Amino acid sequence: MQFKDLFQKKRKYATIPSTDRPVQSRVVDGAVDVPEERPKREIPEGLMNKCPKCGTIQYNKELDKNLKVCTACGYHFKLNAVERIQMMMDGGEFQEYDSEMASVDPLGFPDYPKKYNKAVEATGMNDAVITGEGTIGGYRCVLAVMSFDFMAGTLSSVVGEKVTRAVEQAIEKKLPIIIFSTSGGARMQESILSLMQMAKTSAAIAKLNELGGLYISVITDPTYGGVTASYAMLGDFVIAEPAAAFGFAGPRVIEQTIRQKLPDNFQTAELNLKYGQVDMVVPRKELRGMLAQLLGLHTVKEETASGK
Repeated sequence: MQFKDLFQKKRKYATIPSTDRPVQSRVVDGAVDVPEERPKREIPEGLMNKCPKCGTIQYNKELDKNLKVCTACGYHFKLNAVERIQMMMDGGEFQEYDSEMASVDPLGFPDYPKKYNKAVEATGMNDAVITGEGTIGGYRCVLAVMSFDFMAGTLSSVVGEKVTRAVEQAIEKKLPIIIFSTSGGARMQESILSLMQMAKTSAAIAKLNELGGLYISVITDPTYGGVTASYAMLGDFVIAEPAAAFGFAGPRVIEQTIRQKLPDNFQTAELNLKYGQVDMVVPRKELRGMLAQLLGLHTVKEETASGK
């Protein structure tokens, strides 16, 4: 599967009340008679989106222009891996690694193949991460981008292997690597094989560090479990998007364990910044520029390196 094959157009429709003309009331026998329903019309589903934080309804085209950030309250909508790559890479150009790598059912876990195939069909991806290389602000780098819409971004054998291979490519080509993390944790259908990926990815990053390579970790909402406990927190720079929730166990599990109510901002990027868990919180509109700036401090632009 190639990167370009991930773009899929699905045409669906939803019926909503029409706003073409107002509902007219009339007086009948001294009483006001108001029609029960407005006339309805068919519009494409997905034309508008409601912000889960402030409730503002916005046209998707306007939301896309604003990088999927609510224009009213600044809420950062989740991005899938393809959207993230399009936003970050120069011209959206991207050379994908290991595009055909796919998971199997190593433990014969009940219904795993069915759930996995459903995720493949829904997302057009073979697993919860896309890896490859391209340029940001003219600086070539390796990229690994996780996607929460593929089985909640869970860490599988394939995800761990692709991330590890991406780090190895960065070592071999002497390039910086940026990993965008979002995950619900380890993939339970792969049990210990999933947990092994924590050590494997961490070992690869340790080797990169020993050789002086640059690793920038970008944490997006939400990032939990084995991903947080391994490569997401090992960056030379750890950046988070505003209000991104991340930690090892989720707040509901912690509340049930300690039998205490947690604060509303618990595990948010801003609170983690206060206690030194991340280096900076960067709004999505500024993220590409910040990454280019950090890359520029540690490498040279591609045209400069090639002597152009």
